[in-house]
Amino acid sequence: MHGTTPPEPPQSSRAYRDESPLATLPLPGNAELLLYLLVVAVIGIVTLVSDQLGAGAFVSALQWLTIAYILSRGIAKASRVYEL
Repeated sequence: MHGTTPPEPPQSSRAYRDESPLATLPLPGNAELLLYLLVVAVIGIVTLVSDQLGAGAFVSALQWLTIAYILSRGIAKASRVYEL
């Protein structure tokens, strides 16, 4: 039949997520990992240069940074879970 329009596809039940360019990371991949590695390098350099900080301080800082990084990644992934 001529003159009829096709029906519109059904809309998804999932909530619409705005994918604006402001929400994208400035670096491809995982920018948090790059920042984590940069902070570990800076703490390592400070530990090597300082007379008051030793290997124990570096390991302790690395431990707490790693815990914070893993928790932040878990929270970030949990915020992207859709409820069905």
